[in-house]
Amino acid sequence: MKKLLLLVFAITTFINCKKNPENTATKTSSEKNISVLEKVANAHGFKNWSKIEKLNYTFNVDRDSSHFERSWQWQPQKEQVKMLSAKDTVEYVRKEIDSLQQKADQAFINDKYWLLFPFQLVWDQSFEHTIKENVKAPISEKPMKEITIAYDNEDGYTPGDTYKIYIDKDFIIREWSYIASGNKEPNLSTTWENYQTYNGLKIATTHQNKEGSFKLYFTNIKVE
Repeated sequence: MKKLLLLVFAITTFINCKKNPENTATKTSSEKNISVLEKVANAHGFKNWSKIEKLNYTFNVDRDSSHFERSWQWQPQKEQVKMLSAKDTVEYVRKEIDSLQQKADQAFINDKYWLLFPFQLVWDQSFEHTIKENVKAPISEKPMKEITIAYDNEDGYTPGDTYKIYIDKDFIIREWSYIASGNKEPNLSTTWENYQTYNGLKIATTHQNKEGSFKLYFTNIKVE
């Protein structure tokens, strides 16, 4: 599992995932005994993941007057990745990464985490989770089910990070908060909104903070 606290134009983004989780076996359960984490993943289209061959998207961040973006072309079954940004174009196979490609891969993991976090709930292993009912969500202040994801202190780039996700009755994520290791209060809370469905994957295309000064969003999404 890899984790990263990545600064982009002084904007905190983050990842918490295995190096190659998309190709690992996932836990299986009967529908009767399925866990809440699997319900969240399935609500976002996880059962369709195995048939996805290509996933392209552009990761955008607006903060005040600044804009940042980079685009990805990803073939998950082949573990092939291509990053296109204003400064670089990097292409590599994830299981054969070298030191020069690692920085691009860290960015890839970060951006993918924002895009497919519900799937990380079944891909990742090194965390504990707790569930609370009727907790006031950080932005809308509506009562929702809160799931706390607390990663261990050993794996990844930033061990010990915690995430709190807020889900509705249909197990769709509506908001989340990120708490860096050692902190008690969230470093960042955003919405999960403007959901669109692409070849069976239900993706939140927009994330914003309460003040409206931070907006992270996806464009040019294509799923085959």
